[in-house]
Amino acid sequence: MTHVILIVAYISEGYFFMSEKQMIKIDNNLFYKNLSRIALPIALQSLMLAMVAAADALMLGRVEQIQMTAVSLATQIQFVQNMFLSSATGAGAILGAQYWGKGDKKTLENIFNLMLWFCGIVSIIFFLACEFVPETLMLFFANDKELISIGSSYLRIAGFSYLITGISECYLAIMKVTEHVRTGAFISSSAVVINILLNTVFIFGLLGVPRMEAKGAALATTISRIVQICLCLGFSARQGYIRPAFTRLFNVPVLLIKDFFRQCLPLMGGALCWGIGFTSYTAIMGHMGVDAAAANSVAAVIRDLVCCACNGIGTAAGIIVGNELGAGRLDLGKAYGIKLKNISFVVGFISTAIVLAVTPFVVNGVILTDTARKYLVGMMVIMSVYMIGRCVNTIMINGVLDGGGDTLFDMYSLIVSMWMIAIPLAVAGAFFLHWSPLAVYACTCVDEVGKIPWVLARFHKYKWVQDLTR
Repeated sequence: MTHVILIVAYISEGYFFMSEKQMIKIDNNLFYKNLSRIALPIALQSLMLAMVAAADALMLGRVEQIQMTAVSLATQIQFVQNMFLSSATGAGAILGAQYWGKGDKKTLENIFNLMLWFCGIVSIIFFLACEFVPETLMLFFANDKELISIGSSYLRIAGFSYLITGISECYLAIMKVTEHVRTGAFISSSAVVINILLNTVFIFGLLGVPRMEAKGAALATTISRIVQICLCLGFSARQGYIRPAFTRLFNVPVLLIKDFFRQCLPLMGGALCWGIGFTSYTAIMGHMGVDAAAANSVAAVIRDLVCCACNGIGTAAGIIVGNELGAGRLDLGKAYGIKLKNISFVVGFISTAIVLAVTPFVVNGVILTDTARKYLVGMMVIMSVYMIGRCVNTIMINGVLDGGGDTLFDMYSLIVSMWMIAIPLAVAGAFFLHWSPLAVYACTCVDEVGKIPWVLARFHKYKWVQDLTR
């Protein structure tokens, strides 16, 4: 799908943005070749990860609606963990892309060390929380006793996978920025395939295995994560791969630590604002009844699947722009950013069309009550509009702006659009004004579309056009 979107973007971007001024002439064939080379494997990796959630939802949806809903709510814990992990791996990718463009491998090894420290500590904290207080964690997302019980049993098993995830994500992040993106995609895809196959066996009790339902989904996730970290270690041992410098694990240059946290802290602020905000949306919908929570769970899976293309292009945008800026080619980096901004709108409208096209198949593909099915149809229509903002903001903010080190803007924009507008509206509608679940869901989608003009204004200030290397 991403390949088709890039082809359409190549045609549409040239047609609709002929008047866009660029500082230097871009070789379109080279640009799209590099974009495809990086974006396609990352989009595939994102797709495969989203397919785990889709497989859980579809398989557990075939077992019982409450099983699907409980696991969907429980996995929000990993979603929050990923917000911390992504801030560290994101900072590593921003600096790593520029130092890779500069050709400084020793600094890349030090960056790897910093990521391992940060992600290791975060993973231990989330593991302990899932093992010792899972019921407390589930209370944030639901007040139904059965949902809490099923979700807690899931977290006690899945918590072991959260312990491993942080380390493997560091390896995958380094692979993305050092021209081993296909290896990273292969590792993630292999783990996902194993996860889905084991889901089938454990959830439904095949091949002589007891029927485990939600616990089976957790066990499949844990085993697949073990396979993933083993593959990461095996491939990274090969020649040409960047590995942690364990002899310098406690001796990273102070200036690099400062540079790392100068990127990491704003990313963490933005990630937590977005992640906790998104988790709040799920919690709000979870308190509006089982039918609303079930419909929202399915809609979230479809959203994550469709967003794979913009996630891949957004990550590729940060790498491509960062490589040029780190190599000192600021004019070319700026021109690439302008081109990627144009592409983001094309990707957004294509994603809208995809959501509308798959709606009939999704609605009839899972077992839902009539009320939940009605909610799901409405949520899909609302989501189709939301996708425009989501794609534009992902490619421009998480791609171009972050690639140049302009990481503070993401946090500012989320504080205003999500925490000062969308969340208060959703809370008021759900708990005080007693709006319908669809009206509340629309409130949770208003932030991405509403901040597009602000993002464009920030982009055209060109504060992101900077070399971060020393």
